[in-house]
Amino acid sequence: MKFELPQIYFSKIMRAIVEFDLIQDNDRILIGLSGGKDSLLLTYAMAMMRERLKKKFSLGVLTINPMFSDDFDTARLSDFCRSLDIPFESFDVDINDIIKKHPEKSPCFSCAFFRRGSINRYALEHNFNKIAYAHHHDDAVETLLMGLFYSGQIQTFTPKTYLDRTGLTVIRPLIYLREYETREAVKYHKVQPVPSPCPHDGKTTRQTIKELIASLSKDNPALYDHLASAMRKNNVGELWPASKTRKEMADVYKSYMYPDS
Repeated sequence: MKFELPQIYFSKIMRAIVEFDLIQDNDRILIGLSGGKDSLLLTYAMAMMRERLKKKFSLGVLTINPMFSDDFDTARLSDFCRSLDIPFESFDVDINDIIKKHPEKSPCFSCAFFRRGSINRYALEHNFNKIAYAHHHDDAVETLLMGLFYSGQIQTFTPKTYLDRTGLTVIRPLIYLREYETREAVKYHKVQPVPSPCPHDGKTTRQTIKELIASLSKDNPALYDHLASAMRKNNVGELWPASKTRKEMADVYKSYMYPDS
């Protein structure tokens, strides 16, 4: 098959693969394919890398139907994977019902949690050792701000994550691609994304952060680059020390209040 991604796309994906050492010989990599623009590009790119790289690895694709609607059609996704010579599998996980039963929890958290759990179980049952997700660079920057604003933590996901409990490794080969690039990639792999069935699409915390970055960037064009730089450990500046417990502060407190004790 002739692959038609621009050189800049290939270079960014190769940078991620090389910098974070994402692929090894004999890897069995399961791709999470939702049908959106990002995961379609990931599937296409991984098929391209399987052909071009000297590493020998195999691929599989899994699509989870979250049952948000009655017309989630996987036929187009199955045909796409067949054209790339990648085995395709799909099954239902009633995430919609789970969200309804737990309205006190964030629907995005519940959806991600049960999707990941289902994919991890499938990977283990079918002898995959790695799972590839289609997170791009904007996702990582947005996650950094979400952690700071909504949980008081300075963190984001990493390009390569080892899961201790399962022994699986999560890789994110698209991590250096911007979202506008994954959007433009449709014209290269020629498969229209499956419309998101999620009833919360466009109304999430991530969407709020995305719009905030876009708004602030109008007055500060360097904002996005500065946020991206902040994800690197070598760019962490001075921070307060970790909070001490009352017990840890007790002796110091006594030295201030009872100097002769």
